[in-house]
Amino acid sequence: MNYWPLLGILLVVAGFALRMNPMLVVTAAALATGLLAGLDPVAVVSTFGKAFNDNRIIAIVWIVLPVIGLLERFGLQQRAAAQIRGMRRATAGRLLLFYLGYRQLTAAIGLQATAGHPQTVRPLVAPMALAAAEQQHGELDADTADKVKSFAAATDNVGLFFGEDIFLAIGSIVLIQQTLATYGVQLAPLQLALWAIPSAIGAFLIHGARLLWLDRSLRRASQR
Repeated sequence: MNYWPLLGILLVVAGFALRMNPMLVVTAAALATGLLAGLDPVAVVSTFGKAFNDNRIIAIVWIVLPVIGLLERFGLQQRAAAQIRGMRRATAGRLLLFYLGYRQLTAAIGLQATAGHPQTVRPLVAPMALAAAEQQHGELDADTADKVKSFAAATDNVGLFFGEDIFLAIGSIVLIQQTLATYGVQLAPLQLALWAIPSAIGAFLIHGARLLWLDRSLRRASQR
């Protein structure tokens, strides 16, 4: 009997003991187990994908939402805002600019689910942007607060939309490829991903300028 595939269990134990990213640990363990069992890399990925689809009984969002709700009930938003108030140079625009870069970079390497509206924008990013704006310009009226929240949500959308197309293994790349193919334009996924890079850079520059302009508009509004 071949016992080498059992090393995958050891990888899982070691990965969690070292507190590494759970997705990376499980993926690495699955790949190692398949290869050690004698499967070729394509068969390993195919088996892994089929097992994921066959056992996707509970959508992850239904697990995340109750956790986020409990964290908010016990003061997550207040704690996030308090952290920002301790940073004197933090502004809403700079904070959202940093989040935009994080969102684009993580989406570009396939980590789209590490952030999002329910996971980070509502409980963390929006309260932190509001706290930064209030620290710089005093208490905000309802319309201005809504404007800051809308920029927080838009920043997540822009970062994800223009970042995820750089990642090859995503449905949007296949959709674009198949749509172009119906018009006789044959492109490989790698070509689409490469052309997504200048678009992502352009989106970062344009939306980043809008975020810095947000600071300026908030300052003008507070001086009236």
